[in-house]
Amino acid sequence: MSFRNISQIAGSAMTAQAVRLNTVASNLANANTAAASEAEAYRARKPVFAAVAERNGLVGGQLAGASVRVLDVVQSTEPVRKVHEPDNPLANEEGIVFYPNVNSVAEMTDMMAASRAFETNVEVMSRVKSMQQALLRMGEE
Repeated sequence: MSFRNISQIAGSAMTAQAVRLNTVASNLANANTAAASEAEAYRARKPVFAAVAERNGLVGGQLAGASVRVLDVVQSTEPVRKVHEPDNPLANEEGIVFYPNVNSVAEMTDMMAASRAFETNVEVMSRVKSMQQALLRMGEE
C-alpha cells in the first residue's frame, strides 16, 4: 500500500467524521425545539456510511485498501416526544407540544467518538508525512 493510498483512506475517514460531527451539532442545536405538530417536529439525523474497496481489488491475496463514503443522512424513525404544556403557544387543542427525538447524552457520546476518530486520522496523516520526510532525507545521504 502506498503513502498516497494511506492518505486517501485517512482523508475519506476524516470527511466522514466531519459529516458525523455536523449531524451531531445539528441534532444538539435542535434538541429543545418545540413544534405544534408531530409532522413539524425536528427528527434526529444520522449519517449512513459505506466502505468502498479500491478498484485494484486484491493485491497479493490482501485487500488493496478501502475508503469511507457517506451514502446519505437519514432521519430517525423513533417517535418524537409529546409533552403536556397547555400554556405553550405551540400547544394543540389537547395542550400537547411536540419535541425532537434527540437523546442529548447519546449525541454527546457520538460526538466524542467522532472527534477521537477524526484525531486518529489526523495522526495517521502526520505519521505518513513524517515517514515521507524520513525517506527524502535518506535519499539525500
